[in-house]
Amino acid sequence: MLTTLFSCFRFREKTSNKIDNVGNEPASELMVENAKTLEKLKIEVTEEIKKDNKQNLEEITDRLQSMEASISKLLQLNETAQKSKDDSKKEPINEYTEQIRHRHEQRFNALSDKLQSIEASIQKSKDVSEKDPIDQSIVPINNTTNVASKTVKRFRLKHVFKDAANLMMDQLNYSEYENHYNVKWCVSVKRSNGHLGFYIHCELIDPADKWSIRTKLKYKVVNRLQSEIIRTLDYCYENSEGRGCPSFLEWEEMKNWCLVGGNLTVEAEVTIIETTGLGKKKIRKFDESQKDVSDVILVVGDTKFHVSKMFLASQSSVFKALLLGNFSESKQSEVALNGIDPDDFHYFLEVLYGESAVNDFNVEGVALLSDMYDAPTAMRRCEDFLLKESKMPLEEKLEMAIRYNLERLKAV
Repeated sequence: MLTTLFSCFRFREKTSNKIDNVGNEPASELMVENAKTLEKLKIEVTEEIKKDNKQNLEEITDRLQSMEASISKLLQLNETAQKSKDDSKKEPINEYTEQIRHRHEQRFNALSDKLQSIEASIQKSKDVSEKDPIDQSIVPINNTTNVASKTVKRFRLKHVFKDAANLMMDQLNYSEYENHYNVKWCVSVKRSNGHLGFYIHCELIDPADKWSIRTKLKYKVVNRLQSEIIRTLDYCYENSEGRGCPSFLEWEEMKNWCLVGGNLTVEAEVTIIETTGLGKKKIRKFDESQKDVSDVILVVGDTKFHVSKMFLASQSSVFKALLLGNFSESKQSEVALNGIDPDDFHYFLEVLYGESAVNDFNVEGVALLSDMYDAPTAMRRCEDFLLKESKMPLEEKLEMAIRYNLERLKAV
């Protein structure tokens, strides 16, 4: 292109020289020659431009195709990489799932072996019927711990004292008595020495010469801010008396923060740990005099009960598993049952041995042990007593019916 333009420039220069040097030639001939030359140049230049444009277009097209090919290749590589990444994620997941399944299978096999071992031990148990196998699941390995948690005797007392700000000085104000475990209980408050005194009282229904009730006592008042004021006390009642906190709360603080509509609400919780000397006279003995007709000693607190394994097993599925099953207790000559009231357990054994030992004092204790040791005969005798002989309030009977699922008593 540049070569052609340079040639054109030289031609024009040469032509000009001709015009200057040849002054005698006619002007028209020179013009015609110059026009032809210019037309030729125009054609050459046009062809040169087309050639250059075509070459540039082809170069651009080639570059675009090359870029498209590169992009396509990159896309393919990206898809391949993504697929590889996904596969790498799936592989660990599948491997982890397989590990979990394998562990579960191992645990299942271990449990199956253990169950087979237990079943084999049960079959070898002495004098146990194959038609009535021992249910090991009803007795936990740590039997004494669970016994203690189930035999707690606990109840609550609640009362609202009206116009408490105007209580008389040094005068006890009582709630109504309630019957719990055949003992009457109530709470009282007293204004004395600038303080509020708070007490829990007990009174025997059936008087006894020597008796005791070992308790844990909790005294509680809730103020207007819903903050609880609590005092606790361990005490063993040996007389019909009240026991509590003479300086439970400052009187002015009680007036300013604890009254609602002028009334004072108090709550008490009583947990009975152990009783002695209460209830009817014991009918049957389980001391050393029964040594010749017993094969195991059950130790409850400081009292030892000489009993027969086979007889207890026939009355209670729990005793059957505990004393004849694959537990360490089955091989022991003495078995400790911690946390049980010895008197309640004595009456419970009397009922199991066929005695008419249930009364209003011990019926709840016997029912509790009957439920815990799965002794249906003893539970039925408790229900019969509640239906036919008990003088307990109907409300308390219904509470027991619900607690121990006594269907006949529920229907009353």
